[in-house]
Amino acid sequence: MSVQPVYIYDALRTPRAKGRAAKGDRPGGALSGVAPQTLVAGLVNAIEARHPEVKSRTSRLSLGCVGQIGSQGGHIALVSRLAAKLPDNTAVRTLNNNCVSGLSAVMDAALWTERDSGLAMAGGVEMLSQVGFLADKAPYYSDPQTIADLRWAPPVLGAELIATIDGIKKSELDAFTHRSHQRAHAAWERGFYDSHVVPGQDEAGETLIARDALIRPQMTLEKLAAMPPAFAKQGAAGFDAMMLREHPQLTAINHVHSVANCPGMADGAALILLGTKQEDLTPRARIVDYIETSSDPVLQLTAGFRAIDALLDLQSLSVADIDRWEFMEAFAAPPVKFLRDYAVDPDCVNVNGGHLAMGHPMGATGAILLAALLCELETSDTRRGMVVAQAGGGIGAAMLIERV
Repeated sequence: MSVQPVYIYDALRTPRAKGRAAKGDRPGGALSGVAPQTLVAGLVNAIEARHPEVKSRTSRLSLGCVGQIGSQGGHIALVSRLAAKLPDNTAVRTLNNNCVSGLSAVMDAALWTERDSGLAMAGGVEMLSQVGFLADKAPYYSDPQTIADLRWAPPVLGAELIATIDGIKKSELDAFTHRSHQRAHAAWERGFYDSHVVPGQDEAGETLIARDALIRPQMTLEKLAAMPPAFAKQGAAGFDAMMLREHPQLTAINHVHSVANCPGMADGAALILLGTKQEDLTPRARIVDYIETSSDPVLQLTAGFRAIDALLDLQSLSVADIDRWEFMEAFAAPPVKFLRDYAVDPDCVNVNGGHLAMGHPMGATGAILLAALLCELETSDTRRGMVVAQAGGGIGAAMLIERV
């Protein structure tokens, strides 16, 4: 069976709304009352409006989704296919690879299409206003014996561990966080996101949100400096002791992340239209290669670095050969470490802001980053870009694309 190149034809996402449920007199986020399949269906229809008749030719819908219970249960890719009125013979897959899920879903679809010469839609959805973080209540998160045996810790403590090992100061985290907000705001103001962000609508077609809701352009370094580290108490619940056992060269965990140095909980969805060569569609980029990795489950958020190294090695490339990077801002420490360790030009990394400013709808994140990278390569008239993602438990992934 021959393997064919897989191209990206389009990439759309919704705005990211606050992932907050209504409570008492406090309103929920703008999308908190919208079913996740409605968001996905809206993106399918927006792709169809830009590329008529692709719905009838879509052979696969792959969606990442981390919290697969409640409104996101029942096989959300299947439910979304039905809501979007995709053909009954469109194969579906819902997958959970923690915060790498959206990127994993894109590669799942790419592997499918390269063998059947077809089109697919892939991405992810997460409604944290409806299904909260760790809402599946797995014993892995909560049972003391399971935690001790399997070495689970909240992902933010992995970021604290990175900061401790690498000697990263809170001022460095604050500077990166500030930059993320400033860049995101500037990108929206100059219209960068207009080309690939579709307003979030309800089932009646009423627009509920048109721009990302979590960006704080008024945030200053002084305000960030005044926000205290927030996770020492969590560490004192036994997780610091476990991390110190795993890393005996350390005498203490330095807790430096404030709430602002963490990506906000968000609702949102993203979809990529991809497939093999289609005579009536103009490709925008080619998926060159993709890799998934694992690493230390306690340190957790370093698997993305392993993915970078492996992918560059596979392609015989260097860091300097990559024109633009979308590096997941899974807390502030990992991207600060990336800039330190890889000597990357900061003006080539997350140039339109990142998750620290715009929020983290977990299952959709990988596809959101891919959409931003595609548009940035076009805007900057550059050729080659890489998406890097990492997740709790020591999961990482990287995807390399080239404009065509």
